[in-house]
Amino acid sequence: MTAGTSRLDGGLSIAERIKSDVTAAMKAGDRDRVGALRLVLSELQKDAKEGAGDEQAVLRRERKRRRDSEGQYRDAGRTELADQEAFEAGLIESYLPQQLSDEELDTLVRAAITATGASSPRDMGKAIGQVKAAAEGRADGARIAAKVKEALAA
Repeated sequence: MTAGTSRLDGGLSIAERIKSDVTAAMKAGDRDRVGALRLVLSELQKDAKEGAGDEQAVLRRERKRRRDSEGQYRDAGRTELADQEAFEAGLIESYLPQQLSDEELDTLVRAAITATGASSPRDMGKAIGQVKAAAEGRADGARIAAKVKEALAA
């Protein structure tokens, strides 16, 4: 199993769990859920064929795409499309690990700044890299960068 391949629910990979959930959604007649899960499953399978195999990275990328699209649709007054994107982003999030709380992220940031000796905004890259590794995908890169910048400015 590669670093980004996650095992959930008694050893199922994320892709295996999504396949199972597609079947359940089909049986329940939930067409929106089936469509969204199939799109995500397709991206996971494409990533696996390309050899990357980092399921969590694929899910984070797809969630980000949905959130970006949602914002654009809302700005354009297309609430029905924005709601669909929000639904899909929420669905994708359910397969990702729980995000770190602000307190947990602050603790990682302080530890990274201490470990790297970062003392100014010039040193942000080193600290961000350390926090990203420690967070293991449980915090968005922009959120990490903002927290490191805030800590170094203080």
